[in-house]
Amino acid sequence: MGNAFSAYHPATAFAYLTCALVLAMAAMHPVCVVLSLVGAFACSCVCRSVRASVLSLAWAVPLVALVAAANVAFSATGSTELFRVGARAFYLEALVYGACSGAMLAAVLLWFSSYAACMDSESTLTLFGGVAPVVGLLASQVLRLVPQFVARGRDIQAVADAASAAAPVTKRDQGRGRLRTVSVLMGWGMEDSLVRSDSMRARGFGCGARRTTYRRHRVRRADAALIAVTLALAAVTGVGVWAACGRVSFYPRVEGLGDWWLFVPYVVFLLIPMALKAREWFLWQ
Repeated sequence: MGNAFSAYHPATAFAYLTCALVLAMAAMHPVCVVLSLVGAFACSCVCRSVRASVLSLAWAVPLVALVAAANVAFSATGSTELFRVGARAFYLEALVYGACSGAMLAAVLLWFSSYAACMDSESTLTLFGGVAPVVGLLASQVLRLVPQFVARGRDIQAVADAASAAAPVTKRDQGRGRLRTVSVLMGWGMEDSLVRSDSMRARGFGCGARRTTYRRHRVRRADAALIAVTLALAAVTGVGVWAACGRVSFYPRVEGLGDWWLFVPYVVFLLIPMALKAREWFLWQ
């Protein structure tokens, strides 16, 4: 069992995750931000793994706290005073706005992590290899090379740490060791780029012929139906989010959160990955 979209055409994952990212970045509303963050975490659980998603909270929670604290410290706007340090007052509205901003940023990063798990280099080439081959190749190479560089950097550092006789003693030695690791990594990457370019040239890249893919993906009826449902729910959700965001205000006080039924389409939209995973689990049983 793979991720929630592994049994479908790559266009289904691209359509859903793109709509989710747009809605997450466009909806500056407390309820929408909370729903987006919870939905992003749930989607990460079914697209990556529960363990990887829980580990993501190690940076998501401090990020929200940091942005909220920074907004309270620099924004002296609001009507509900929390406490005062000398002549400087700190307000609840600034804390809520900062928490919403931090949660929105954390949700967007979680959505991008799910996108990276569902859309590998082959899926990207399948979608954009024929329409925009250069863009598709660039995106696929980024998705492939960034994790590769991180893994290679860890390998180089592990080899350096294994040489206990040359262990750094001072901060200056530690800085030199980090620079040495970067230097080895850059040299390894440039040497690998020459091999990769020769390999691409030997396989006829740039000869003008239409490129093929390793896997043949066909849009089936289930794929078309899922894409249609995703786009329809995203459109209805966008209307509800637009109406809700037009009413809310953070300053001078938080008010105008809107009616609850405006967020029902958003909840249904966020449940799509879980529904696909539950269907896959039921079929396997």
